[in-house]
Amino acid sequence: MNQRYYIGVDVGTGSARAGLFDGKGALLGSATQAIEMFRPQTDFVQQSSENIWQAVCQCVRTAIAAAKVDAAQIGGIGFDATCSLVVIDEQGRPVTVSPDGDDAQNVIVWMDHRANDQAARINAGDHAVLKYVGNVISPEMETPKLLWLKENLPESWRRGQKFFDLPDYLTYRATGDETRSLCSTVCKWTYLGHETTEGAEQPGRWDAEYFRAIGLEDLADENFARIGQRVRPMGESIGQGVHEAAAAELGVPAGTAVGVSIIDAHAGGIGMIGACRDNETVNLDQRLALIGGTSSCHMAVSPEARYIQGIWGPNYSAMIPGMWLTEGGQSATGALVDFVVENHGATAELKQRAADAGTSVYEILNDRLAALSSKRKVPASLTRDLHVSPYFHGNRSPWADPSLRGIIAGLSLSASLDDLARLYLATIQAIAYGTRHIIEEMNRQGYQIDTIFACGGGTKNPIFLREHADITGCRIVLAQETESVLLGSAMLGAVASGDHADLPAAMAAMSGVSQVLAPTDGPTVEYHRAKYAVFRRMHEDQLAYRALMQPS
Repeated sequence: MNQRYYIGVDVGTGSARAGLFDGKGALLGSATQAIEMFRPQTDFVQQSSENIWQAVCQCVRTAIAAAKVDAAQIGGIGFDATCSLVVIDEQGRPVTVSPDGDDAQNVIVWMDHRANDQAARINAGDHAVLKYVGNVISPEMETPKLLWLKENLPESWRRGQKFFDLPDYLTYRATGDETRSLCSTVCKWTYLGHETTEGAEQPGRWDAEYFRAIGLEDLADENFARIGQRVRPMGESIGQGVHEAAAAELGVPAGTAVGVSIIDAHAGGIGMIGACRDNETVNLDQRLALIGGTSSCHMAVSPEARYIQGIWGPNYSAMIPGMWLTEGGQSATGALVDFVVENHGATAELKQRAADAGTSVYEILNDRLAALSSKRKVPASLTRDLHVSPYFHGNRSPWADPSLRGIIAGLSLSASLDDLARLYLATIQAIAYGTRHIIEEMNRQGYQIDTIFACGGGTKNPIFLREHADITGCRIVLAQETESVLLGSAMLGAVASGDHADLPAAMAAMSGVSQVLAPTDGPTVEYHRAKYAVFRRMHEDQLAYRALMQPS
């Protein structure tokens, strides 16, 4: 029997990627292509579905060529993407979501916060579905965005006949089939995946009462035709596979199996959370998948539903079939570190040093931190008098408050490269304290998390890894395949092809562990205990400032 291969496609915030894997989960070829982003107003972030699809096709063709694999041996394709809202008409043509009316800009990106008012109004209602989003719906989710579209761009609402989460749009482009994923609909659209109507052919149901109550009665009256009447589990084969037109664009044979899609962070979760080392017993209650990028997601699963205020979920079968997903997250992590590094008095000097050394700005900063802390028992103590509250783009969880803002305390009149290095360290620490806060809330509700499976850009940074291990007190596990998100998507293709019976079987066969990092004990623990108390106090102080500034 000929060797079979699987393609994983990942569309993140700034780029599309594709990777070609063998049956053991080894990456043989990959490619990346930047995608366009538009910011017409504050809190508005838009993209083009056509631009995204063309980037996907380019990546898939290039990854196949890089792997030097016969496309006829590709068994299946899986797609993941950010939870961005795509609007198209009945014929599949783009419909604008932009105030300027440009139809090419037909995607409201996940991080777009234009629907803050709509989310607040929804949260003011006593809606049963809210208990599955930590009791607080986010403007990053789809029903607030749909309500914004209806209220602010009525012509686009009329013309828009198909509303997709971006991962499901990609499978639609590949197959022509409008099947939606249980993952995205449950996590971002309020679909009740665990409540299957008696005699129904598919899992779960839409809550018509909710849609009517919030002002989206049109969708309920149409029996949800515009947002999905067929919802299926991740990895299930869609229709007849890749159709002729898409096959020519992607460079794969027509009929290649396509798996029901998954959210990008969730793909990273399945790509690594089931990995084991030395035949250890896998206890999922002790495991957290940390998927980092522009933002970060914190994924845990349990056999029973756990309701945690301010943390998304529980979502049934949204990542691992038959398990309830709990999802914490931070709205700006990689984006926050980049922002701090790019906007400092020493930024120009930093960039010049990196250029002269032929290295990255982060390696320069890490070297400076190593030199500054060389005689310290606790290297992290460089930030003893410098504190950051990381909510520059609001807090996703567990405060679930998109209106929060960032704070930096302890600045002086100095803006040297060493000052930037300390601020960079304090920012990474603040992100890690946010992870600690999320884990604490999860553990209060029955989890026993002591191990973090991490993937994403941060895992290439030893400072990021050290601070997350030391601050959370958890061991950090790095996957055998560093591109865990792409691997998770490829697993969907492997399941769709029939080469693996289900996702757990694919996870067991295609993932593994490469490295385990233990937290530091002794004085480091005490230092972070004190600094974490400052982190929590900064949130209290921000709320106090607001109260003082309320009009009398």
